[in-house]
Amino acid sequence: MHELTYAQAINEGIREEMRRNQKIMVLGEDVGKYGGVFGVTRGLFDEFGGERVRDCPLNEAAIVSFAIGLAIQGRPAIAELEFMDFTTFAMDPITNQAPKLRYFWGGQVSVPLTVRTPIAAGLGFGTQHSQSLEAWLIHVPGLKVAMPSNAYDAKGLIKSAIRDPNPVVFAESIGLYATKGQIPDEDYTIPFGKAEIKRKGDDVTLVALGLLVPKALKAAEELAGRGVDVEVIDPRTVAPLDIETIIASVKKTGRLVIAHVASKTGGIGAEIAQQVVERAFDSLDGPPVRVAAPDVPIAASAQLESAIIPDVADIVKACLSFRNARA
Repeated sequence: MHELTYAQAINEGIREEMRRNQKIMVLGEDVGKYGGVFGVTRGLFDEFGGERVRDCPLNEAAIVSFAIGLAIQGRPAIAELEFMDFTTFAMDPITNQAPKLRYFWGGQVSVPLTVRTPIAAGLGFGTQHSQSLEAWLIHVPGLKVAMPSNAYDAKGLIKSAIRDPNPVVFAESIGLYATKGQIPDEDYTIPFGKAEIKRKGDDVTLVALGLLVPKALKAAEELAGRGVDVEVIDPRTVAPLDIETIIASVKKTGRLVIAHVASKTGGIGAEIAQQVVERAFDSLDGPPVRVAAPDVPIAASAQLESAIIPDVADIVKACLSFRNARA
């Protein structure tokens, strides 16, 4: 085992895959000598050279389109978009081209494309650089979406994404880049569509995504001191979504809380809640509760942003709402 930060784990996963497969290329803005705007691609240019680690124009649509062209020719491509908000500039290639090409051609072509894009919520980057848009992306059949919450998962999932013959959006949390974790020395991958139960409990099922997973675990520890035993589930990928693990937990606890950074309306929380209601309604002691950002633009002001982004106290309050309802 060795210790890496979340960002270093992604870098190591990419590096190992590029060594394993000489056809893999990395494309993006400042991903070369500069090493990426947040340093995640640092050192890749020095090892693999400018032919495989390509700096591109400031044009997200072009970056992803170039990457799709490489992918369908048998060259797995990793496209970096500097903020998740910038996927909006590349929505046609991400949602209208890459996920559909295999279908168009009756399975005769694969699209091994990984679009890496960080979520900056909570860091003061403002409304055009802080959005969590994963719910937009899961609406598109054929597109996979990963949201790792720790260094171990980040490395295992990025390797799975690169090896996948289908397009993947890999949503990283900038707020987690500096967090550290133990990484096995041997090669490993993490399958898509397999959630992890981060903490077992019997009273409330708490599903948390990305940046909110560590906060959910802190909330669970605080709630344990109040006599509430919380089971924390990290889906790890939201497309495919491991709803079976969530439903099995709800059948045990009877209560469901979903926590994510994205705006509440139309978010992942709504989808998870509805699937649970459809398939485990009789097991619920009350309606699912969503912890999410309000439907307002994310401010750059630290004080205003902190009022928007869900925190430990918000999660604790949501889990206690079941007890209050019974009272």
